[in-house]
Amino acid sequence: MADLGTDADTDTGTGTDTGTDIGGGPGIDLNADLGEGFGQWTLTDDDALLATVTSANVACGFHAGDPSVMRRVCEVAAERGVRIGAQVSYRDLAGFGRRGWTCPPPS
Repeated sequence: MADLGTDADTDTGTGTDTGTDIGGGPGIDLNADLGEGFGQWTLTDDDALLATVTSANVACGFHAGDPSVMRRVCEVAAERGVRIGAQVSYRDLAGFGRRGWTCPPPS
């Protein structure tokens, strides 16, 4: 039976915990979509989530996020050792990237 306990050697206390070792295999990556606020408007508690996740997809400003929100999330993620990825979408701030698009095929 696999050992489902947390391997204490993997927890650095800096957000870079590699997760739970299951039978000596790779750790678990806990990921969330962050940086979806815009100006003073916030959608999630990015700081609280950055204390929990091991990687974050940061909104790139097309469906959510703005330069100051993106920079802040990336800075805090880097400080905490959280890996950063891009959360891309259609240019659709008003529809949060969820409206359908009709695009002609390339000519």
